[in-house]
Amino acid sequence: MSAVTSKTAVVLIAEELSPATVDALGPDFEVRHCDGADRTQLLSAIAEADAILIRSATKIDAEALAAAKRLKVVARAGVGLDNVDVAAATKAGVMVVNAPTSNIVTAAELACGLLISVARNIAPANSALKQGEWKRNKYTGVELSEKTLGVVGLGRIGVLVAQRMSAFGMKIVAYDPYIQAARAAQMGVKLLSLDELLEVSDFITVHLPKTPETIGLIGDDALHKVKPTVRIVNAARGGIVDEVALAAALKEGRVAGAGLDVYAKEPCTDSPLFTFDNVVATPHLGASTDEAQEKAGIAVAKSVRLALAGELVPDAVNVQGGVIAEDVRPGLPLAEKLGRIFTALAGEVAVRLDVEVRGEITQHDVKVLELSALKGVFEDVVAETVSYVNAPLFAQERGVEVRLTTSSESPEHRNVITVRGTLADGGDIAISGTLSGPKQQQKIVGVDGFDVDVALTDHMAFFKYQDRPGVVGTLGRILGDADINIAGMQVARDRETQDALASITVDSEIPHEVLAEIATEIGAKFARSVDLG
Repeated sequence: MSAVTSKTAVVLIAEELSPATVDALGPDFEVRHCDGADRTQLLSAIAEADAILIRSATKIDAEALAAAKRLKVVARAGVGLDNVDVAAATKAGVMVVNAPTSNIVTAAELACGLLISVARNIAPANSALKQGEWKRNKYTGVELSEKTLGVVGLGRIGVLVAQRMSAFGMKIVAYDPYIQAARAAQMGVKLLSLDELLEVSDFITVHLPKTPETIGLIGDDALHKVKPTVRIVNAARGGIVDEVALAAALKEGRVAGAGLDVYAKEPCTDSPLFTFDNVVATPHLGASTDEAQEKAGIAVAKSVRLALAGELVPDAVNVQGGVIAEDVRPGLPLAEKLGRIFTALAGEVAVRLDVEVRGEITQHDVKVLELSALKGVFEDVVAETVSYVNAPLFAQERGVEVRLTTSSESPEHRNVITVRGTLADGGDIAISGTLSGPKQQQKIVGVDGFDVDVALTDHMAFFKYQDRPGVVGTLGRILGDADINIAGMQVARDRETQDALASITVDSEIPHEVLAEIATEIGAKFARSVDLG
């Protein structure tokens, strides 16, 4: 991506943003305005834009990108990117940036507000009084002091909620498999299993990313394990709390109340949950404060300046990241995927993480590959958007020591990237990858000490087991019974330990119950699936 001469660059503001946003852009650009919600006006104006700043009402899809002949960067003044076709933008060479840390405080405060409101019946009492009804006895609440708050997901927002609610005299426990117990203890938080948290909590607040593993996590099974006096808050992502199961639990008296800001399908204006007096519901207001909007605008304005100057943009969500050596750039998505696979294999965040880069590529500055690997490591761990700028912060917050090592020597491959981590029990796991051939095909060449040669695909699985006849047949049978097609398979063996590693690529996601069945039948030492789509 070539730098744009700032005096000739046109920055299009397609929605109302704060004056501070325009000030942050500075005087070097020609700033134009349009109504991004007016499709005809948008397509006309974007044709001459080098950058566009939007919020949630402007849709930047393939049609808009095709009309934008000069566009270098799309900047979303907020966290979500539902209205931006990131894949189409990447294909068009257009950088997409957002403001991943702009709403952290705002989101945490809303979760606290919902929790207090549901504890004291503020919403229904307010509604009744405004309708002329004085119902003090009906809306008696409960104190927060000396109650146990279960925080499901101890990321940056979860930590802020824990800190704020501990000031109310609450005892804080948490479930987060990606946090070290010692790190949690430093914050005065006791780590528990999810079942333990469900059993002891008087209040539960959810702060997880939405992934295949977390959808429905607080579902019917979980809601049969809680106290009947529990109150549940979800201001993270819709679908993590199963709304049908929650409605049933409220109706049957197994849950005492709930505070909700997010829903499985949005906008949501008609839900069985809205019929309950003991449910406080808001229309996804997590980021809706003046301060958060201003922070977001200023952040993306700074990113636009960097992008149009041809520099690395820390908050870029795709791989068009500014001045990076052309030989290094193809390694960015590879390093990120290796990080995601590492997390899936480890099942926890490492105590120490080493990103090793070997080969000709090391004649260039490869620090960005460490950042890309870190981005992948935390992609499926935290609720917040992960970028180059906040990935190191996530590592720091979790007490993860991160090191980048380089060597020009790479005997077997022109270049190879390895993500290696030391786990809490002293064990270690490593995943290595390379780019092969003129098309720079992404391949995995090492898994947990086994040499492999497997093309990276959207859906993969890895099984480590004691080598013996019949295992491959068992794998094929169970996947076939589940209607999951195997695209490729490779088995590597360690003759000293008699261990084997099966690396499988499949055409669709492997459900957890299928993975568990395979693990049981083959006696797997580990069984992990990875979905990179």
